[in-house]
Amino acid sequence: SDSGSDSGSEDSSLSDSELQEAFSRGALKPGLNVVLEERPKRRNDTNGLRQCLSEFKQQLAWVERLDVTLGRVVDPVAQSATDKDAVDPENDFQREMSFYRQAQAAVLEALPRLRKLQVPTRRPDDYFAEMAKSDQQMQKIRQKLKSKQEAMERSEKAKQLRAMRKYGKKVQTEILQRRQKEKKNMLNAVKKYQKGLSDKLDFLDEEQTPSQGKKNGNASQRMKKGPNAKRRYKNQKFGFGGKKKGSKWNTKESFNDVSSFKSKVAHNKGPGKGGKGGKKALNKRPGKRTRQKMKNRAR
Repeated sequence: SDSGSDSGSEDSSLSDSELQEAFSRGALKPGLNVVLEERPKRRNDTNGLRQCLSEFKQQLAWVERLDVTLGRVVDPVAQSATDKDAVDPENDFQREMSFYRQAQAAVLEALPRLRKLQVPTRRPDDYFAEMAKSDQQMQKIRQKLKSKQEAMERSEKAKQLRAMRKYGKKVQTEILQRRQKEKKNMLNAVKKYQKGLSDKLDFLDEEQTPSQGKKNGNASQRMKKGPNAKRRYKNQKFGFGGKKKGSKWNTKESFNDVSSFKSKVAHNKGPGKGGKGGKKALNKRPGKRTRQKMKNRAR
């Protein structure tokens, strides 16, 4: 061990280049450099101890010291401090609760003293304290929280949309099934009626809704009162009932009646059928070339 310590002390005094050369030669091997832990030397700092003692002996006002010394704090549930209620140092919960109760009791004892000495204990409204984190860091945190909240909102909306689609699909399937069932029952009823197994079709009466019944009632009331003015005008203009097809065909009487015959009109000789003085000539539209010339003159 002495040789190892001597070699270790010699190696520690070498420079980096010498250590590299020794390592390349293979002179440094595991176990040669052993670090020996020395016991710390005891010191009797009498001057420092006397200085601390003199500081303890200073008779300063309590407002300068703000020290509050309390014994064991009573558990508010047990209302007593017995040996059974001793805090187990290995129990983290009991230990932290003990610290919390002791700090709370110290605050309750120190606040009345501070108020009595007229020392403000509340932070003013316009108090400004610089945060430990920079504004850039807080902005990043805000953006991250905002993005996380938006992602949660998008996820919630997607869940609602999926639920609505699922519900809509379910309702649509139920409606289609109901329609298929009604159609099947109707076809069965029609087949029975055709085969003579049934005398009536019940689905026709069942399909009549209350609104249809109301319409039928209004129609019956209108039939009792008679047709409205529009219907009466059309009946007067176009006729009501009777033969429709072939009503404008020629008859023997109309063929022999020539009182309304006009030769000028029949042979295209009237004033409205052509000629320079006719109505059609007056209203005749000029040609494209003439219209273009008239437009250029107007410009």
